[in-house]
Amino acid sequence: MSSQSPDKRRKMESTLDQLKKYTVVVADTGDFNAIDEYKPQDATTNPSLILAAAKMPEYTHLLDEAIEFGVSKGGTEEEQVANTMDKLFVSFGLEILKKVPGRVSTEVDARLSFDKEGMVAKALKFMALYKEAGISKERVLIKLSSTWEGIQAGKELEEKHGIHCNMTLLFSFTQAVACAEANVTLISPFAGRICDWYKENTDRKSFEPHEDPGVLSVTKIYNYYKKFGYKTVVMGASFRTTGQVKALAGCDLLTLPPKILAELSKDHSTVTEMLSVEKAKACDLEKIHLEEKDFRWEHNESPMAVEKLSEGIRKFAVDAFKLETLIKEKMLSMKNGQ
Repeated sequence: MSSQSPDKRRKMESTLDQLKKYTVVVADTGDFNAIDEYKPQDATTNPSLILAAAKMPEYTHLLDEAIEFGVSKGGTEEEQVANTMDKLFVSFGLEILKKVPGRVSTEVDARLSFDKEGMVAKALKFMALYKEAGISKERVLIKLSSTWEGIQAGKELEEKHGIHCNMTLLFSFTQAVACAEANVTLISPFAGRICDWYKENTDRKSFEPHEDPGVLSVTKIYNYYKKFGYKTVVMGASFRTTGQVKALAGCDLLTLPPKILAELSKDHSTVTEMLSVEKAKACDLEKIHLEEKDFRWEHNESPMAVEKLSEGIRKFAVDAFKLETLIKEKMLSMKNGQ
């Protein structure tokens, strides 16, 4: 038996290991090496992460295979590129699933953010490719922008097709309420980007974790969901500091980039459970219901949420376009035998 006290053993444990006792840790990366190193339960990607990974020499083979698949499907250049993109996103997902015991999130093109039918069709295409590769629905989350159309696409995918959805680019309490009412599987409120906005648009240039606007936003959403028994779970996202992460210990899930995972693994400070169902039940929150008109008005009342949602969609769209350009260039060189 060990002679060390529980406190001493805890001090030897990394902050990351302690965090995993309260919260499911997810890797926010397309880099498989980071997944190997930090052993998260799940992993999530987005167009920006896939673009960065696709440029790495060690992942060139995935891009080449996706292009071969896209070309083999025939059609116009646009159709070949679209099929290549779909295959590439799923190929990264498949590689990630070899390394995590849980689920991978695969994101629908942000340019479809206001097209409910387009988002549903793209999600079904992704799931068909995963099924072809022998992956069950339980191991995949389809990421959708938390626009009104995205939330309704999530509702349809969950109810009609049994496909689990991860609602991303979520900045307002209004978005979170609509997602809960749509019974989606999971939401990803963007703590770091919320705090960024307040630093850029107010006199405050720094916040302690307990007063951080992003942390407070995720905490309120978590408490609301647990108080009223919604099945949707909360995965805090877009972290800038380990302080923000530790302030949300106890959240259902937290998705963390490699930089934050590295810092947490080297840190040995004590982690305390900050969020819990018991605390949530005691919160003074009222249940609300949102029709589309209410959603649009209430979301519009938050300049931060409006700006960050629009900016997030635009940035992901730019990176999707860059990825398409990369594919077209590679496609041309492969056709020319270079």
